[in-house]
Amino acid sequence: MKYAIVESGGKQYRAVEGEAIEVDRLPVPAGEEVKLDKVLLLADGENITIGTPTVKDMNVFARVAEHFKGPKVIHFKYSPKKRIRVKTGHRQNYTRLEVEQIGSVKVAKIEKPAEVKQPKPVETPVETKAPAKEKAAKAPWAAKAEKAPTETKAAKAVKTSKAPAKAAKAAKTPKAPAAKKPTKPAATPKSPKAKKPTKPATTPKSPKAKKPTKPAATSKVSAAKKPAKTTKTTTASKTKKTGK
Repeated sequence: MKYAIVESGGKQYRAVEGEAIEVDRLPVPAGEEVKLDKVLLLADGENITIGTPTVKDMNVFARVAEHFKGPKVIHFKYSPKKRIRVKTGHRQNYTRLEVEQIGSVKVAKIEKPAEVKQPKPVETPVETKAPAKEKAAKAPWAAKAEKAPTETKAAKAVKTSKAPAKAAKAAKTPKAPAAKKPTKPAATPKSPKAKKPTKPATTPKSPKAKKPTKPAATSKVSAAKKPAKTTKTTTASKTKKTGK
């Protein structure tokens, strides 16, 4: 197996023909060719060539496949007892290279012409005619028609003469009209059901006789005050009282 150790961006990579390597981002648009001239080692089977510091007249030819970003790396700065907390992230940019050839000069590969497939001829089915015997077997009516004797003009005339006679007979004997079936008598209308006798209207109840109201209680006449006792004073009594 042939491979080479190549330097790119201060890093070393192992390049193998037909494989891809991921290097730091290069200022080359995708799809263009790149030549890596810093070849530190070349191995071709058992032959190994070590450069001093690089192998002379040796290059690695590659093509830029795409540019992409690597995984995210978190950088966290921490200082205890000082309230310092700094968190940052970083994603490195990379370029994917497809190694095409290892050598001093790029040799153009001879591509084999694509094989043109010729379309196959379309076979048209050939229709074979069936023999006469098979046709006769399939259509017996044809054979009968051939075997039947040809009718003469006289026979045809006789047949035509018989036809009006049959028509005259049919005209003479008119068919009796078919007896009509007796029609069913019309259904008699059902008598309306007798309505139930309605209940007599209820007589209005007479109003109840009101009870006689009691006469209003007469106010008791206040008893007449008894006349005050009048003391009859006599002159005699008065004289007695004064004499004492």
